[in-house]
Amino acid sequence: MTTITTAADLDRLDWAKGGGLVPAVVQHAASGAVLMLGWVDREALARTLESGAMTFWSRSKGRLWTKGESSGHVLRVRRIDLDCDADALLVLAEPVGPTCHRGTASCFDDGGELGFTGQPRPGVGFLAELDALVAARAAERPAGSYTTKLFDAGVRRIAQKVGEEGVETALAAFETDEALLGEAADLVFHLLVLLRARGLGIADVVRVLEARHARGAARAGRGPT
Repeated sequence: MTTITTAADLDRLDWAKGGGLVPAVVQHAASGAVLMLGWVDREALARTLESGAMTFWSRSKGRLWTKGESSGHVLRVRRIDLDCDADALLVLAEPVGPTCHRGTASCFDDGGELGFTGQPRPGVGFLAELDALVAARAAERPAGSYTTKLFDAGVRRIAQKVGEEGVETALAAFETDEALLGEAADLVFHLLVLLRARGLGIADVVRVLEARHARGAARAGRGPT
């Protein structure tokens, strides 16, 4: 698999096969959930590489279209891979808010809010969807939302809540499993809010962990140097 990182890599694609267009499947960088399918031409892909925001060729608009240009729900590109026939792309991206125009996390769910009333991703994939919901709350600030109340209170108050939940989680280690899991869930949620208040997300934490793992594997002689 070839990773597309520079303008020089654009020549690797078979643009002629699709009449100048190549399909791009966008996948959540953290959860692996498929978010959407779009089309890119050479200029759209070049702009994506330059800006870091996923840009498509809109067949309906007949022009370049950066996802989220009006809604703010952009796709922050983390990696672009070319398939074996050089005529399709797999894009790993971190969504800021919902990806679909219906307000759902993916264009492939059933229309529930961010997928939560439809088919949420199982296991750790749900964490990425929760992160997307928190991002949407940060952008839209709906009235009556507890998350909105936290964002409105500011970073200092959110950080205080993380500290409180951290202490409660530590104390719950000497209680029942149910108590520990409940406090841990509160801690993770408030940590997601704190990260988003600083313009970060769970995918940024994952990248740090991946980098540390790679360095540790290299020192142990098990990975790249």
